[in-house]
Amino acid sequence: MDIKHLTYLLEIVKQLNFTKAAESLHLTQPTLSKMVRSLEDELGVTLFDRSGKYIKLTDAGIAAVQQIQVIVQAVQDLHTSLNDVSNLRTGSIRIGLPPVIGTIFFPHVVAAFQKAYPQIDFQIIEEGAKKVESRILEGNLDLGVVVAPVDTDEFEIMPYLEEELALILHESHPLAANPSVPLLELRREPFILFPNGFAVRKHIMQACSTVGFEPRVTYESAHWDLLAEMVAANTGISILPQAICCKINNPSVKTVRLTNPTIPWNLIIIWNKAKYQSYAMREFKRFITYSAKPSRTIPDSSSLI
Repeated sequence: MDIKHLTYLLEIVKQLNFTKAAESLHLTQPTLSKMVRSLEDELGVTLFDRSGKYIKLTDAGIAAVQQIQVIVQAVQDLHTSLNDVSNLRTGSIRIGLPPVIGTIFFPHVVAAFQKAYPQIDFQIIEEGAKKVESRILEGNLDLGVVVAPVDTDEFEIMPYLEEELALILHESHPLAANPSVPLLELRREPFILFPNGFAVRKHIMQACSTVGFEPRVTYESAHWDLLAEMVAANTGISILPQAICCKINNPSVKTVRLTNPTIPWNLIIIWNKAKYQSYAMREFKRFITYSAKPSRTIPDSSSLI
């Protein structure tokens, strides 16, 4: 049973005349009549009463047409839905963000994308980096934004932001006026850090270990603004991503560059290598790439999907 033949049948029902229906469909009448007989043979019923001057539906034909209209409409709806998805009029994207990243993850990009594609829904889930990775592999998230590195055997990656961690300290601290501070100079300082499990803390602990000391952590918080307020209260020093340091408005807190070594903090966008990428997700990744570079013009998506 061909969907095209079903649409032909509906045209015959509309015209109640084989000749007019054939003209409307740009077919010959014998071709159309043959198609109807073939359909009647397949269904095992007679669809049209041809005994009078005008054809009319039989009882079986009326019942069949009711179902055929539903089938044809469903197929048309299917094509419409797929066309909407392929042209980015509908869809959904599930993004995983560790809490620190969630506070600075280009809200202007998400807002701009949703303005361009209002029918695409976003679900943003804050989880630790390892949970984000696990949920992507399980198929519960479409993509995530984490701190490099990750296992490139399992994930495709897209670099997003490359910067360093920076030192924040109270304005009265002896090191506050320095243009930069070697990491080893902080070995006797009280540290105020994110808790264990945060990628920022992991990078800090590893860097300190490479220069020969283990930080003395006196306070912990999962909230960067609370860390900054503790520094503003002169209870210790902290090390945060530069993007977060830029958000600190308290004049008592000074930001200084760390050296020897610098501590990289590179954000990457990751997704499952083995999972199909939806049109909406692929467009969003493209959008991120170009919106992160304002001087570029975003190209037509059809060339990239």
